[in-house]
Amino acid sequence: MTGAVPRGLRIGAALSWRFLMVIAALYVIVWMIGYLSVVVIPLSIALLLAALLAPAVQRLVRARVPRALATGLVMIGGLGAVGGLLTFVIIQFTEGLPALQQQINESLSQIEDWLINGPLHLRQTQIEDFINQAIGLIQQNQASLTAGALTTASTVGEILTGFLLTLFILIFFLVSGERIWTFLTRGVPAPVRVRVDTAGRRGFASLVSYVRATAAVAVVDAVGIGVGLWIVGVPLVIPLATLVFLSAFVPIVGAVVAGAVAVLVALVTNGIVTALVVLAIVIGVMQLESHVLQPLLLGRAVKLHPLAVILAIAAGLVTAGIPGALLAVPLLAVLNAGIKSLVNERDPDPNAVDVLRADGAQPEATGTETTEETDETPTEQR
Repeated sequence: MTGAVPRGLRIGAALSWRFLMVIAALYVIVWMIGYLSVVVIPLSIALLLAALLAPAVQRLVRARVPRALATGLVMIGGLGAVGGLLTFVIIQFTEGLPALQQQINESLSQIEDWLINGPLHLRQTQIEDFINQAIGLIQQNQASLTAGALTTASTVGEILTGFLLTLFILIFFLVSGERIWTFLTRGVPAPVRVRVDTAGRRGFASLVSYVRATAAVAVVDAVGIGVGLWIVGVPLVIPLATLVFLSAFVPIVGAVVAGAVAVLVALVTNGIVTALVVLAIVIGVMQLESHVLQPLLLGRAVKLHPLAVILAIAAGLVTAGIPGALLAVPLLAVLNAGIKSLVNERDPDPNAVDVLRADGAQPEATGTETTEETDETPTEQR
């Protein structure tokens, strides 16, 4: 009976049900990640922060500082730097808010004058009717807005809980990351354990390179756009530059969003001419990023094609929203480095783990590419 079925149809059917099983498995994995997002997101952010802070911890350890104390010093220094930056941004925003309100009022007056005396020739009563309708719409939906405020308060509580969980996980990653990774690799079959261990370490080395390169790109973007805004006289330069810095950690998309906000603020406060100048500045900085910084830093660090980056961000955004867009590219970088290591390492050296030296260099006997890292040890890489 089987012989009556054409060979091509049998092969197609075999491939189809295997494909369906793979898709079903991926769907279950993605569903589980979404269901456990309260844990998965803090865990992922802690891993990114560990990649950023591990070199500082290692330098202190080399200076004969106990690892627990080195971790504490780095954590306190990092939290102090972030807290100081946020405090400075809030102070700058508060001080610039009155001037911003005045400029917005002047801009609204100019818009109203243009609507009345410009080509549209609207009457004052029409404008007032539109404003009254907007106010009435807000009053009619007051219950929905109140519910939204309560939801926002609940979200703030979830964010605070996630922040504390992230700090807790980060401490253990920095103090005992090597033991955690060794424990995880024990679940891998012994014949391939060394290869998996090497691939995991290379994946984390790629993550370290990604975080460093992204931070450098973010600093250049923030300084370049911030100086341009300061020169043309746009208010709230420091908060906008900080927004640019934070948005740069979402490649390509983040820079576009932050630049659009800067142009909008310039349009509302300083008029269309200043907005066009700010737009030119943003485009110039983005061109510098895409044609110089991205290929030089991120390209060497993670070796990802721009199309792969865009598709990863889009998939992450659809799957998990903003956290997914933030974590998609780092995940892709880790998978890219780990899979390359597994594919290229044909004859794993049983001493490969020992060859991963304290400076983070990779085994030369495997025939794979060495990483750019010079500061990570296996401990910090987990």
